[in-house]
Order: sequence, then structure tokens, then C-alpha cells
Amino acid sequence: MGRRGLLKAALLLCFLAACSGRVGLSQRIHCVPYYSTVVSQRNFVVTLCFRQIELTIKQNPSTTIYNSTLAKILVEYASAIYTADLTQLFTWTCARCGDLIEGFEMIEIIVDVENCLQAYFGFASDINAVVVVFRGTQENSIQNWIEDLLWKQLDLDYPGMPEAMVHRGFYSAYHNTTLRDGVVSGIQRTRKAYGDIPIMITGHSMGGAMASFCALDLVVNYGLDGVNLMTFGQPRIGNAAFASYFKTYLPQAIRVTHAHDIVPHLPPYFSFFPQKTYHHFPREVWTHNIGLGTLVYPVEKICDDSGEDPTCCRSVSGSSVRDHIYYLGVSMHAEDWSSCRIVMDYSKLQYQMDLNGNLVLSKQPGLSNARGFSAQ
Repeated sequence: MGRRGLLKAALLLCFLAACSGRVGLSQRIHCVPYYSTVVSQRNFVVTLCFRQIELTIKQNPSTTIYNSTLAKILVEYASAIYTADLTQLFTWTCARCGDLIEGFEMIEIIVDVENCLQAYFGFASDINAVVVVFRGTQENSIQNWIEDLLWKQLDLDYPGMPEAMVHRGFYSAYHNTTLRDGVVSGIQRTRKAYGDIPIMITGHSMGGAMASFCALDLVVNYGLDGVNLMTFGQPRIGNAAFASYFKTYLPQAIRVTHAHDIVPHLPPYFSFFPQKTYHHFPREVWTHNIGLGTLVYPVEKICDDSGEDPTCCRSVSGSSVRDHIYYLGVSMHAEDWSSCRIVMDYSKLQYQMDLNGNLVLSKQPGLSNARGFSAQ
């Protein structure tokens, strides 16, 4: 690296240190020879005076609840569910089914055609866990879905939690469709085969909202332990009272947000009416880039436990749809936004379809993805 590059790197280090609330700074002035040169047979020594900045990193207990490597794995699972061809998804041969999530054992895909919803689950041997994934919105226009969230009011009391109110649509998408029964029974079946292993629940966008209700349901109503939640770009789903209950039951939950992603800003939060407005549950991890010029550094900022940390994604405008469809460098584009139609090779897979056209692809836990396809 040249001298100019070293200077840029030093400036970036100082900038990063100054931007972090968990870094203490102390300064000393030093002057040292920087380089020498010869001009007209005379030796010149250029001296660089600078402030030596000593960094003292303060340990933050919150850092122990976020695992960056696990986030990179789960975001790939959340991306895979946007695969249009269910045959490729079920056999785990889709274009998005490799890299960090290669070798995943798919157990079941549930498609609620009536409500245009989808989830899948299976066993991940590398993290020794059941992985449950919910798909985000599959409407004709994501822009229309976002505009609807701007005006959505809290309209449902959460059962058994006084003063807790939630978004009826997100609640119903999980609780009042075929997804809930399928996911719960599938988790129980998988644990019977593999033991009392952890449950990792994830989803992107609206899928993150459904994943959140699923995680809470498993803890509160089914009494399951080892339930973990990490979502990407999810909207707000309830009020402050609900967020407080959520934090009590799922204290390790993580919501990953990205730069100026518009969806985590919706439905809107009004700081003047904190008890009457939507309120995120903690803990947010805000991913964004900082830097100077061509030196850009990705940051994963672990936010406070309020759920509405004003120094995280709320510190910027929520104005970007593009930031919503890229998380940790992984595309969340749906392969087919046009409809909720089912794409699969009916000759290769056995399946069950009810009178409403809802579909279940399932196999017994413990069999390879190439074997054991059966109707539920």
C-alpha cells in the first residue's frame, strides 16, 4: 500500500472509532520521520506529526446475542424460499440452495394458495437445528404492499396479553391459515427424529412478520424451548405493550435491518404517542456502510434494547425499496412476482392438495432430499 493509501486507511480508522459509541479515545502528539528524498544532492527528511489515538474497546453485553456468521447462513435460507420452482426447492437443487446452506435436508413445503403464503422447514446438520422459513409478500407489486402499510392501524388484541395490540393481517397470515398447523406438527416430527435440537425461525419482509408470530406462538402456546428468531427487513407488527411481552418471551430475538430499507419504518412509529403507535420489539442489528471516498466499510451495529433505537435505522430516512431486497449481499428478489401460481413437476413429486388448492410437499425426516417423497 502506498503512502496515500496508508493515510486513507488511518483516516478511516479514526472515522470508524469516532462513529462508535463503544470506543473510548485518548490522544498523544508524535512526530516521526515519514520518508526521505534527495533533491539537488541535499537530503531532505519529511517529518509527519500526528495524533496517536489509543482505542479502548468497551465490552457490550448485547454483542453476545448476535452471531454474524449465523446471520449470513439464515439470510441464504430466507432467500431460497423465493425460488419459483417448488421441485427445485423441495429437492434442494435450486440456484440459491448452495454455498453456506448446501446439504440442508428439506422436510416439508407448505403452500397456502388461497392466501398466497408459503413456508418450509427442514434439518440443518451444520448448525444442528430445525430451520423454519417464511416467504415474504408475493403480490403483483411490492410497492402497493408498502403503500398499504403506511395507513394500517393496530386492530387486534393479542390473546392473553393485556393492552397488547397487533397488526391483524400479519397475525392472521400465520395463525389463521394452513401454515401454523403444518409448521408446528412438522417441528415436532423433526425433533422426534433428531432430538431436542434448537429451532431457528427466519423470514424476510412479511415473512419476517409471520416468523415473529410463529416464534412467539411456539414459546407461549406450545411451551417449546430452544426457539430462536432472526428476521430480515421485517415491518412493525404490534404496539409497545406487545413489544414488551415479546422481549420477555424471546429476549434473544434479532431483527436485521439494512441501510435505508423502507419496510422496517412501516407501519409508522410516532414518538409523540409511544403507547398508541406501532413499536418494534428488540433487538435490531442495523447493517449499513460508512467510510470516506472510495474506502467504504460495512458495519453491523447492534442497537439498544428499546426496539426503537434512534441511532439505528431510525436515524436515516426509510426510502429505499432496493435496500429492502438485498440483505448481507444476498438478493431477496422473487423469481416470479407475477402471481401466486404453483410451479412444479407434478410427475416427480407426490403431494397433497386440499379443496382450496393448498399444497403440502413432505417427506420423512432422516431421508436424503432425493428419496422419501410422499403425500402428507
